[in-house]
Amino acid sequence: MVKPVLNGMSIRLDAVRFDYGEMAMHFDASIEASSITAIIGPSGSGKSTLLNLIAGFEKPASGAIQIDDVDVTDLPPSLRPVSMAFQDNNLFAHLDVTSNVGLGRKPDLKLDPADIKSVQTAIQKVGLAGKEARKPDALSGGERQRVAIARALVRNRPVLLLDEAFASLGPALRHEMLGLVADLHRETGMTIIMVTHHPDDALRLSSALLFLENGRIVASGPAKDLLSDRGPALLRNYLGSKESGL
Repeated sequence: MVKPVLNGMSIRLDAVRFDYGEMAMHFDASIEASSITAIIGPSGSGKSTLLNLIAGFEKPASGAIQIDDVDVTDLPPSLRPVSMAFQDNNLFAHLDVTSNVGLGRKPDLKLDPADIKSVQTAIQKVGLAGKEARKPDALSGGERQRVAIARALVRNRPVLLLDEAFASLGPALRHEMLGLVADLHRETGMTIIMVTHHPDDALRLSSALLFLENGRIVASGPAKDLLSDRGPALLRNYLGSKESGL
């Protein structure tokens, strides 16, 4: 069965610099263990880059990244206690649900009985029982994202990163997936960080919020406070621009 993740891990970015073309990004952040954190900001502000730095897909020019007080700055992604799900879900069209999930357990799909049980349990957790033999083209967009999350679950990592994983879904499906994330968080206690273009997602998950602009974290705190009428002016301006379509 899927081993329960009883606790997430804290994350700290200390004076992290990353050069993206001509833009020098600077990140300082502390994320509590077992919390949910939403990241919002304009396109090109560094949201996905921040996740990639935590996951190890990008390496900072300077500074340090700690997970659970361990310096992981130079560790490759495979050795970090992190799983990541992307907007395009990265499913293999020729593999069924079981095999796509099984890749998270063993890339060569040489699954032993314990692995198979773990995969089956993860599929049940995300509500796909009975669809194990279906290929991605026979699944809805929401179901494909459920497969991607199940694949992350079988890796048994205490940190889950969601990079606009639900951006392509309509409102009803997106809300359904947010409900799934909330359920999994209650059950596992993992640390979840998600990039979203929908600020109300942060409110639905009662999360912390990081607001990025020009490669920096310019506001952070509880989403309910930052997104209220008393929130920072720069964040209110951003939200006003989004609502007006500018």
